[in-house]
Amino acid sequence: MKQSRFLLAALALAATISATVSADQVSDIKKKGELVVGVLGTDEPNSFVDPKTRQIVGYDVDLASAVAKKLGVKLTIKQLAVAARIPELTEGRVDLLAASLTHNKEREAKIDFSLTTFVTGQKVLVRQDSGIAAVPQLAGKKVLTVKGGTQEINIRKAVPSVDVVTFETTGQAFIALQQGKGVGYVNDEVSILDDYAKLGPAKKDYDILPQNLSVEPLALGIRKGEPAFKSVVDDTLRQLEASGEAEKLFFKWYGPSSKVQFQTRNFKFDSDKVDS
Repeated sequence: MKQSRFLLAALALAATISATVSADQVSDIKKKGELVVGVLGTDEPNSFVDPKTRQIVGYDVDLASAVAKKLGVKLTIKQLAVAARIPELTEGRVDLLAASLTHNKEREAKIDFSLTTFVTGQKVLVRQDSGIAAVPQLAGKKVLTVKGGTQEINIRKAVPSVDVVTFETTGQAFIALQQGKGVGYVNDEVSILDDYAKLGPAKKDYDILPQNLSVEPLALGIRKGEPAFKSVVDDTLRQLEASGEAEKLFFKWYGPSSKVQFQTRNFKFDSDKVDS
């Protein structure tokens, strides 16, 4: 009798261990019925607050929505600061990042990435009264950007003696530029173009320097050790590409009728590899 009880207990323990080992993020998401996605909400057109609906919308949000649909769960959006993106993901407070996230080798040590979802560069917007016409002329000058992104790293690589001041959001850095708290403002090209458009008649007082500081492949961020979830995310992106929906989403948010007015799409959802 004792042996039978011991055997039953051992089998029950083995079943519990097996269930724990086989459980993954996909199962957890389906069980709770929602996909919690971290976005910036301040980076038009990737994710921003629609002034009419007061809802966060954008290119990244549409990609996240497609993943939630693939999983058969509702999408829950959580707005994050730039510096909080990776900690929120690794600590399990969000399931996925769709937050203008640059994929680079350094970050691969912390998280995994989906297929590349966008390719951009980083540029500098300067005040015309600064007299600056090229990136090297920023040496010793005060430049403004967001905290926790790759912007500060890249401007320091390009101009080691630059004086960088960081802010919690890109919006705060952009306002600081207009207030004369620096001569330049660093951000992704798409965001720079959007901010430049917002200047209206004041555009004549600013210039976008032609040199790219870097080429930035953006992707969705995934916690490490979740191959099944990464597979779902990547399969979703591949299906969007194959159906032509990826192209439609690009032109919806970045095309000629948008503020940034891109004329062509020079990338596809087909690789998760980066050079640096």
